[in-house]
Amino acid sequence: MSRRHRSTWVSAQHWLLCLLCLLAGYAAPAAEYRPLPPALRSGLSPDWLIHDEGRNRLVIYLPDYHAPAHAYYQWLTLRPQRPFIVSFTARSGQSLFLDNRLVFTAPKASDYTLDLARLLPAGSVPGPHLLCVWHPQVAPNLSSFVDVRTADPAAQPGLVKTPAARLLAQPLARSHPGENVFLLFLLLIGLLYGSIRAVYQPGFARIYQVDNVWSKSTAEQEFLVKPTVTWLNILLVLVFSLSFALLLVAIHTNVQNIAVLQRLFDVPESALVLRILLYTATIAAFVMGKYLFLELMGYIFDVGELVVVQYREFIRTLLFLGLCLPLVMLLYLGLNQTLPAAVLWVSNGVVSLLLVGTVIRVARTIHRRSSLLNLHLFSYLCATEVIPLVILLKLIVFTY
Repeated sequence: MSRRHRSTWVSAQHWLLCLLCLLAGYAAPAAEYRPLPPALRSGLSPDWLIHDEGRNRLVIYLPDYHAPAHAYYQWLTLRPQRPFIVSFTARSGQSLFLDNRLVFTAPKASDYTLDLARLLPAGSVPGPHLLCVWHPQVAPNLSSFVDVRTADPAAQPGLVKTPAARLLAQPLARSHPGENVFLLFLLLIGLLYGSIRAVYQPGFARIYQVDNVWSKSTAEQEFLVKPTVTWLNILLVLVFSLSFALLLVAIHTNVQNIAVLQRLFDVPESALVLRILLYTATIAAFVMGKYLFLELMGYIFDVGELVVVQYREFIRTLLFLGLCLPLVMLLYLGLNQTLPAAVLWVSNGVVSLLLVGTVIRVARTIHRRSSLLNLHLFSYLCATEVIPLVILLKLIVFTY
């Protein structure tokens, strides 16, 4: 073969090899593609990660897709000599971890500010570090985490004096963003109670007169046999529902983290007015709908003659004890910034008194009509009052 033909043949082989490599690249399976990990943010991100147990890796948390979790993660770029100051709202027992090492536990429900760089162990190198926010019972309030350096450019490195050894964060004296909303609704509740008292004064006095609550007078017997559905009862139930909803949204904010309620009522945490109105409608529907539940259980247990008396006593005791709810809201507005734990204890005590006192009063009234020593009647009382009481206490009081 001549030199010219040999050169032509080598050139053809070269171009054929290039064409085959190109075709092989197009024919490579898509599984060979490996996306690069996203670059770490220099500050705190609003996006959080949760642990995917099935694949044993961290995935981005989508509030409208994933169920709420107890632990949330985020990769941060920390340098031991450069402050990384964050502020957040924590419930009692909420903990922070850096690289799976406990660095902070909230001693009480309050607002805190913390320098994460000071909490790195001695000898840590600058670079990515894994932050974990965890609470043993409820989902942490992720929306409260704020990078102070971004939110306040004038923040000085010496603003927070947190020892590197362990956990002290400094409470922040700042007001709740929804206090104006709570105050307006509290004023509305006062106006509604005053208006109803002015229009329905005799009926209002029969419900809220202390002497008639534990007495055995004729007025009490007349009250128990009066019509159940009246405008006075409906209006007072709506005001009571508004008071209870206000308390749940303001103090018992963890109620919204219950998975069952989140599936039924998907309302953003920041929509205070919508949440208050939704809780009001739910509570009012529960109180008014209990009559149908009592009618059904009365038919099953064959005690239909007690249903009206039981429901009237339930309504009267609930409305009477419900007067304490606006007082707890006043306590919340005045002392929540300085004594949040005490406000929570008072709120739990008032709610427990409201629920337990109503059941005790209903049981006393039923016992006067027919002895509860009868196992059949006692079973009816457990089905209609005791079991719902336990469920409500678990959902509202014992979630903290």
